[in-house]
Amino acid sequence: MRDRPTTAAEPIGFPVGAVAERLGIPTATLRSWNRRYGIGPRQDRPGRHRLYDEADIAVLTRMLELIDAGSTPARAAAVARGPAPAFADVAALLDTAFTLESGALCDLLEQHLRAHGVVETWDRLCRPAFAAIVDRQLGGEGCVDVEHALSWSIITALHRTAAAPAARRAPLVLACTSGESHSLPLEVLRAALAERGVSARMLGPDVPTFALVDTLARIPGHATVVLWSQQEATALTSAVRACAAANAQVCVGGPGWDTVLLPGSPRRLTGLGDALDCLAPPVTR
Repeated sequence: MRDRPTTAAEPIGFPVGAVAERLGIPTATLRSWNRRYGIGPRQDRPGRHRLYDEADIAVLTRMLELIDAGSTPARAAAVARGPAPAFADVAALLDTAFTLESGALCDLLEQHLRAHGVVETWDRLCRPAFAAIVDRQLGGEGCVDVEHALSWSIITALHRTAAAPAARRAPLVLACTSGESHSLPLEVLRAALAERGVSARMLGPDVPTFALVDTLARIPGHATVVLWSQQEATALTSAVRACAAANAQVCVGGPGWDTVLLPGSPRRLTGLGDALDCLAPPVTR
């Protein structure tokens, strides 16, 4: 007898539709929980079907029980997943950042974001890590590469764990001024707003003033625009004037604006918490 040709073993598991039918919840909810809370199959296998196994289904079942008992989805997910990573372990984050292993760094950040949320992760983990890196740079250690790797990994982790915000009646636009490349603070703000159910249009770094005017012409209604400037050289009052002339409410954020005499009456945002209080109502997580 001839030997049968060998084939690669097929993955064992259940597609999202079958799991949704089994649990009695929409497939959109399962996909949202997978992306936002990490409940279900990992999302690091592009081009392949993501199958749920029985362990995934057991976690989902426990999560549904907790929600039925009155828990929020975020809290239910945290309890159902089991122990969270040690909170605000800056040393562990720095150790991982200095290996330049982006995969491990993103995994660590994702765990914190899902367990503790955007604001706590940023204020008590990421910002202290950046401060420590800057201290080492001032001490003569060349670790600009580590700073860039950490920034990239934070943005990637924020995108992977992004909440699905509700529609916002008044459009909100986030943009760095022309010449400003430091968009990380706006990425953090966008993700924190999404956690509160507020959507925003992100234009990212180095947005020319004419592009801001074009954006405000494209979207309906009176928009709010947040202009970020990290340094005084990019704190362009022309951008403030142009947005105000387009009937937008203007907010400015970043240290670049600190010593600039602003035209009109834009709102100065003094930090992430202040920005959230201004742009989104607080929620109970």
